Amino acid sequence: MRGTSIVGVLVVIWLIIGAIAAGQRGYYNNNDANCAEAGTILVTIVAGPLNYIGANPKVDCTLPEPSK
Repeated sequence: MRGTSIVGVLVVIWLIIGAIAAGQRGYYNNNDANCAEAGTILVTIVAGPLNYIGANPKVDCTLPEPSK
């Protein structure tokens, strides 16, 4: 039981570091939200401390247009 709580704490710390990295890159300041920006924020958070050793994850996505 103790091992799983340590892993849980490490995962939370990992994600907090990723959220801080996304904030430092200014990803939260843009009001124009789209798929690519939301995806980039998400993968930056998941990358966590890897952002500080050179990882710069980006997402490029396009959503289908609604039919007329």
